[in-house]
Amino acid sequence: MMRAIPTYDLYGEKTGDSPDFWLHCETIPSRSSLHHWEIGLHRHEQFFQILYIEAGSGDAIFGNDVHPIVPPAVITVPPFARHGFRFSKDIDGYVFTVLTSHLKTMPADRGRLGEWLAVPRLTGLSREHADSRYIAETLHRLAAETAARRTGPTDLCEAYLTAALRLTARLFAAGRGDEEDGANENERRLNRLTGLIHQHLRSHKPASFYARELGISPTHLNRVVKQLTGRNTQTLINGKLIDEAQRELLFTQLPVQEIGYRLGFSDPAYFSRFFLTHTGLSPRQWRMAQNRVA
Repeated sequence: MMRAIPTYDLYGEKTGDSPDFWLHCETIPSRSSLHHWEIGLHRHEQFFQILYIEAGSGDAIFGNDVHPIVPPAVITVPPFARHGFRFSKDIDGYVFTVLTSHLKTMPADRGRLGEWLAVPRLTGLSREHADSRYIAETLHRLAAETAARRTGPTDLCEAYLTAALRLTARLFAAGRGDEEDGANENERRLNRLTGLIHQHLRSHKPASFYARELGISPTHLNRVVKQLTGRNTQTLINGKLIDEAQRELLFTQLPVQEIGYRLGFSDPAYFSRFFLTHTGLSPRQWRMAQNRVA
């Protein structure tokens, strides 16, 4: 049997289904030093990660593949991709954890960038290359902006993020061409499914709809989702709806009824029952609990 791969929000942390950030930044040593400079194989469900390696060395592990890290470099990891790291003690740089729904282009979206984002990548930078220097400076600025702001999206952070990803994708393509990484086909399907759920979330499409879009049977899709997430397809879809509802409750002052309408629930009572079933609290109770914590 395949060993279960843990799923975290941040490595070593499982904060549940109500993340209170869309963008988190920390230095690589701050977390890796707590784990003896080795980050075990794991994955994230809702988050895309970007690591900027400025100094030191190590290995990036994508599934069964090991890639030596030679700084400066950028590592990009989509949701559901199995990954881990081994770092030297002099490692330096940042790790950015981004709520996937805030990306301008979703992993596995049609187009070159979406395809590039769907696979874990290690992209080497050159200190002599203008685009490489710009990427490094942009990620430094993103780290500084993240440290200075309060929780909540800002246009400047999103602009820095988008520019860094697009330039890194271009640099990777220039250096490697269009050759394929050893990405697992099921992980690609799961990334594509996540993008489709995000696109059709408010339409409440059934699991069979997504299976047709992916060109596989509902049973096959359920098997893929179960293998990679431990949940069935419908539970995954429902979880995305709850994630979105919690973000609306946390980051807006909209009435609960209006949030339900925005998420495609025509009956406010049904929205409240749906939320209660999946969280154990009504939307109002959940919002009040978060406000007390804040």
